[in-house]
Amino acid sequence: MRYAHTVEQVRAAEAAAMAALPDGALMQRAAAGLADAVLDLLGTTGAVYGRRVVLLVGPGDNGGDALYAGARLARRGVAVAAWALSDRVHQAGLEALRSAGGTVLDGPPPVRPDLVVDGIVGIGGRPGLRADAVAALAALDGVPVVAVDVPSGVDVDTGALDGPAVEAVLTVTFGTYKIADLVDPAAQHAGAVHLVDLDLELPPAPVEALQAADVAALLPRPPVDAQKYLRGVVGVRAGSATYPGAGLLSVGGADCGMTGMVRYVGDDLVLRMVQAAHPEVVGPGRVQAWVVGSGSDSGAEATLADALADAVPTVVDADALAFVSPHGDNADLILTPHAGELARMLDVERAEIEARPLEHARSAAERYGAVVLLKGRHTLVVEPGGRTRVTTTGTPWLATAGAGDVLGGLIGALLAAGLAPFDAASVGSWVHGATATAASAGGPITASDVARGLPGMMRDLLRESTP
Repeated sequence: MRYAHTVEQVRAAEAAAMAALPDGALMQRAAAGLADAVLDLLGTTGAVYGRRVVLLVGPGDNGGDALYAGARLARRGVAVAAWALSDRVHQAGLEALRSAGGTVLDGPPPVRPDLVVDGIVGIGGRPGLRADAVAALAALDGVPVVAVDVPSGVDVDTGALDGPAVEAVLTVTFGTYKIADLVDPAAQHAGAVHLVDLDLELPPAPVEALQAADVAALLPRPPVDAQKYLRGVVGVRAGSATYPGAGLLSVGGADCGMTGMVRYVGDDLVLRMVQAAHPEVVGPGRVQAWVVGSGSDSGAEATLADALADAVPTVVDADALAFVSPHGDNADLILTPHAGELARMLDVERAEIEARPLEHARSAAERYGAVVLLKGRHTLVVEPGGRTRVTTTGTPWLATAGAGDVLGGLIGALLAAGLAPFDAASVGSWVHGATATAASAGGPITASDVARGLPGMMRDLLRESTP
């Protein structure tokens, strides 16, 4: 699991660690990890001796981390120059850099560097960048940037952007992941994220990101005396004469092997398509979870009402989202909007959702009293109270028609198999993204490709976690 903490949590943990360590020890650990990451990045294209690195240094501790890391790089033969963007830079770090052979600039470097280290502002900085920092970055445009802790200019605790921000190829973060390292749009500026462990004592994190081992541990396994009804039955009410493919793809996601049975209830045309593609799928009957809404068109309201009458956990997608009552008894619901659908649910502009997805997903979870899965590059799963999981699997090729239908069916299967809504949504999202990446292999995919790949992906996860 990757855990992302708030600025307040990190500062408290760092203060406790510094009280127990010699003065400056924590910064030296951070600088050592930063220097190693920079050396690794430089070394991917050849020897590091003689390579040029410019440190953009601001007044905070991130500037100190950059300067001490620069001193280590200089001792390894890297030509390091610090461009100070403040009169109040870390003096001890500056002296360490000079002693190691580094230089100090008061403007753009005379020779274009191989790499820039962003030590402009730290986790306490306000969103956006000052004009001098924007100008410095413009002067170095096109040079790869390594961000210290977080890209300067992002909103660390929300992942939002409010003005210009550094765009890094690598972010070296310390002690724990920061929310901006994982949550878009800030995470899009972070590039790859490398964690340097500082052995901090941290409280529970408000934001998490599942990893393969976590997903494998959460996947339901049938007992030795399993029979099909005990393994769970998932029902799908999706598709219509207008959108038959949505029903077929929803069933494709649900028919992933994680339950004992899949039922389909809906349009006769869709039923014939489902029976042709999935002969094991049966008709109406009792279920442990429902999947409703995808492609339901004008029948969405009635479809949702019929599903909710069974009082079982339900995945609500697409057309049916408009008929979920705020502040209702929605504890067993998983709502799966994209940004446009969530905008309509909250009566805001889509651009607001995309600018502050975490804030709005949390608002929706509170308003509706349900787990909300906000689809995106880094999908967010939020439960009332604010606990959040970020999905970091996936590929841009997954932005294809029908992918959300497959996801809804998969989550419904995990619900029927026994997972709680928060786990079902976050595990389903992770598996969906990982399956798409594997199926893509770097090229185009369709939603059907993802549905076909689900059993194999989960089989691999289960096999790797078997003692």
